[in-house]
Amino acid sequence: MRGTALAVTLLLLVSLLPLAAAQEVKGPAAERVIFRGLGSQDIAEQEIRAGNIDLFFYNLKSEAARALRARGDLTLIEVPSSTVSIVLNPAPAPAGELNPFSIREVRYAMQYVIDREAVATRFYGGLAMPMYTHVSPTDLDYLTVRDVIVSRNIRYDPEYAKEIVSNAMRKVGAELRDGVWHYNGRPVTVRVIIRPEDERREIGLAFASELRRLGFNVEEILLEFGPAIQRVYSTDPRAFAWHAYTEGWARGGIERYDSTGINQFCAPWLGNMPGWREVGFWQYENPELDTLGQRIFRGEFRDLAERNELYRRMTALCLDESVRVWVVTVINAFPASKSVRNLITDLVAGVRSPFSLREAYVEGRDTLRVGHLWVDTERTTWNPVGGFGDVYSVDIWRYVVDPGLARDPVSGKTIPFRSSFSVETAGPTGSLQVPADAVIWDASTGSWRRVSPGTTARSKVTFDMSLYIGKPWHHGRPITWADVLYPIYQAFEISYNPDKNRIETAIAVTSRPYLETVKGIRIVGDRYLEVYVDYWHFEQDKIAEYAAIGFPSMPWEVLAAMDELVFARRRAAYSDTSAMRFNVPWLNLVKELHGRMLVEVLRDFSERGFVPRGVFELDGRSIVTPEEAKSRYEAAIRWFSERRHLVISNGPFVLERFDGAAQTAELRAFRDQAYPFSKGSFSGLARRVELPTASAGRLQVVIGSASSLSVRVTGPEGVTADAFLYDRSTGTTVKAVRDVRVTGGLLTVELTPQETSALRRGLLTLEVVLRDEQNLGVVRPFAFSVEVLPAGAQTAVTTATPTTQTTTPTVTGEAPQG
Repeated sequence: MRGTALAVTLLLLVSLLPLAAAQEVKGPAAERVIFRGLGSQDIAEQEIRAGNIDLFFYNLKSEAARALRARGDLTLIEVPSSTVSIVLNPAPAPAGELNPFSIREVRYAMQYVIDREAVATRFYGGLAMPMYTHVSPTDLDYLTVRDVIVSRNIRYDPEYAKEIVSNAMRKVGAELRDGVWHYNGRPVTVRVIIRPEDERREIGLAFASELRRLGFNVEEILLEFGPAIQRVYSTDPRAFAWHAYTEGWARGGIERYDSTGINQFCAPWLGNMPGWREVGFWQYENPELDTLGQRIFRGEFRDLAERNELYRRMTALCLDESVRVWVVTVINAFPASKSVRNLITDLVAGVRSPFSLREAYVEGRDTLRVGHLWVDTERTTWNPVGGFGDVYSVDIWRYVVDPGLARDPVSGKTIPFRSSFSVETAGPTGSLQVPADAVIWDASTGSWRRVSPGTTARSKVTFDMSLYIGKPWHHGRPITWADVLYPIYQAFEISYNPDKNRIETAIAVTSRPYLETVKGIRIVGDRYLEVYVDYWHFEQDKIAEYAAIGFPSMPWEVLAAMDELVFARRRAAYSDTSAMRFNVPWLNLVKELHGRMLVEVLRDFSERGFVPRGVFELDGRSIVTPEEAKSRYEAAIRWFSERRHLVISNGPFVLERFDGAAQTAELRAFRDQAYPFSKGSFSGLARRVELPTASAGRLQVVIGSASSLSVRVTGPEGVTADAFLYDRSTGTTVKAVRDVRVTGGLLTVELTPQETSALRRGLLTLEVVLRDEQNLGVVRPFAFSVEVLPAGAQTAVTTATPTTQTTTPTVTGEAPQG
């Protein structure tokens, strides 16, 4: 229903904006950070002990992590920060051939050939948790979809999988000869791409072995990061360079009320399903998943209950489709020297937080030395439009740039970083009038036009840009409103200019569903940006996060030169697929050759006195003069001549040097007195966090008798528990207790004689999920075995003891001081 509603305004009082202080040191705590690629996880510990690095930004292998935890002489940050899945290629084969994964039933059968418990215990030594959907067991949304997961009774059952596969293959005309499936007289072959660098090697080999048992001819192809990514994500699925691939995903942080992950891993529209939305490629299509996903993404629900129902429906459909088969959430272990101080860590991302290195330092030294698996790879690409798609670039970039907003590393709530904000919303069904002087970019006219009369939006977010405007870029020029307008213009122009979206098709088609909800922007005075969006959420900080469209990460002149190179001169491309399609380089700002091409453009701009037409013209006047533009071009050219790259940003560190061949990158502290943050600005986030834990003694119930199951809960006050007693063999829930406020440190699940009478002798599982949604952005799942005894039996009297089945270790928000 559209109409007028009372607008509710939320002024967020939480702020990280620092108070000025005399003698404060601008920028980060360390003077320099040196990143070095080690090329192997296996040498990280010895490199720390030798003093060559202070911490390692890539997880250790599980065996090394367990040994290091036992010794205890190094800091070990353990967080559930990565996941493993197997993506299947569902493209139909050419006439006369057969791709078994084009058959939905065969894909679904793959859920039953992965022994997730064995992977977690044997391959990862307990430092992993079985995972059945895109939702990790530690995510807040785990409780939203848990019933969907349990009702499917997904388990390791290769005989059941074989039955499904056999029925599906025979239905399409395949024949099993000598244990191998044949189609049109030829064996059915699948190519499995396996990453050999970590435990995914064992996962991939085990999966390949199960496929052989099902009757498929299997070609195992072991490829490291760059070649594997190229083969899977940059090729048309119909080329069948791959049929299955062992994916690994680094989790960027805590996710409250997920809207992007479910779309990324299930819905074709966002461009992360086979076909990747690249023009000319075969595309996996599923309109129902797209519709559900976009409703979740765009806040098209009335309340939490409707959102959760949409989320459950989409998760169930995603499981039915099984284009991705999830394996485990990995407890990553990041080692560090005990000499590292004030290392801020995230409960999910660990050291991969935008806060981590801002306050970190080593006593008595001005340099922090960070090891990584790699600094540069074949797929590492620094460009803010179609790059930054790997952890190696992003893990450095996040300390070169300042975001406008961030997520609290413990609660996961969206908080101001470089911009505070207020939210005004008309709620899920109301509307706000968009002011007549608000504007939107019109690609058809190449200009900012005022919004049409009567334009409405569900929410308005006002961002305070005063910590951007007038503050310096790394090359010394001040950030202006032109730097805010250009990336907004660029997003709309690529998506709606037909000449440009034919070149960068994947970027355009995946951006439009979001841009369609941006109804207008307005600059108010010299410090405020208003953004009007057709979006609503029951947590209003999520509305601000959704509307965050104008935060500048690079100067407008660099973006303009990139646009010229990509769209006018056609000498580079923003995305990897466009680069391959047009046989041009994938634009990478840390490569000297690419920088030289951009400098040519900048020199041409300077000589012509060029100002991008229409981009900076508001109300009939340009906010950029030719003289100002020329000074910008010259500053960027000088930057390149000094550093041989064009990564210019606004964060706490300057990218001083990047040497891909040597696997090194050097960051230098940005000490400009106009930079808004100082040493200590974020030290309040380096706090210890006590996570709740559960333990139990011997748990038993007697058939036909009232029984009590008691679990001891320790940790902070105010913990809420959900408990589920269920039969793993059937997926049947015996008893569910929800939203119990734990008091006195004890959670008790009571069963009536009627409930126990329906049981049979054997073992049940009691799963207890602890949460504190206001203060913690994760849940803590624990599993206990429950013995079902015959009628009349006596139960053992035991006291609660620490369980060995805790699925996540205790994590602190600060590395212990040495």
